[in-house]
Amino acid sequence: MDKIEVKQLAEDFIANSTDNQIKMDSKAPPDLVGEKIYDAPIFGFGDASDDVFAILKEPDVIGCHFRYPREWLPTAQTVISFFLPYSEAVKASNREQKIWPSWGWLVGRVEGHRLLRALLLDLEMHLKKAGYATIVPSMDKKFFSITEPIEELCGEPLAFTSNWSERHIAYLCGLGTFGLSKGLITEKGIAGRFGSLVTELPLEPNQRPYGIYNAYCTQCGACVKQCPVKAISIESGKDHRLCSIFLDKTADKFSPRYGCGKCQVNVPCESGIPGQHK
Repeated sequence: MDKIEVKQLAEDFIANSTDNQIKMDSKAPPDLVGEKIYDAPIFGFGDASDDVFAILKEPDVIGCHFRYPREWLPTAQTVISFFLPYSEAVKASNREQKIWPSWGWLVGRVEGHRLLRALLLDLEMHLKKAGYATIVPSMDKKFFSITEPIEELCGEPLAFTSNWSERHIAYLCGLGTFGLSKGLITEKGIAGRFGSLVTELPLEPNQRPYGIYNAYCTQCGACVKQCPVKAISIESGKDHRLCSIFLDKTADKFSPRYGCGKCQVNVPCESGIPGQHK
């Protein structure tokens, strides 16, 4: 199995899955029913033994609770990261709403997340079937993600963090760099979802075509204006607490769905790298 086959498996899964569309039973507006949730994924690959992962142990990045690829799978050779861009229909629907998330975005966030997990399990199955031990860290029993502050670990209070960050992994695998909103700007933009696997399959790692963590962000401030609760600023970036409070409000209003995504639409990085995408 090589990179081409891994990518093709994912592309076929997304193209052929009946779950990659907004369905009538989601109560979405008629004009959204049948529209795709995701476009084709893009991939990045990293060396599981690369010393660069050590940076994620730093307290001002993730912290000591971050687990190295080989802490998830001791025999790991490769980290596979991918980005699933939201379709134009999903993004356009959220552009039209100024404060609350659109129904298309809510479906993309919740049903789309279930589809992402299904893709991860499908890739894991194919890799294992080919003879390569593989783990999906975000679905492993050792994974944790927290929002509310808890007791200190390594001298640092933990809040709004996890021991495996899809965005940071994607950054190290060459997929993109961070914006003011803390989202990752890829060649397909910022509006979408990330997933990753750790596997024994040896694959050539991607070269990172950037030297700093925010190389693709122009600091234009569009996401600052887009945020309905002023949780983003040029000076301080994103206030996760304010963002989380608003997400809780959307969960109350749209249960069982939730989401926002305003900082990912109506911005120059919505569908590509600012100044580079057509």
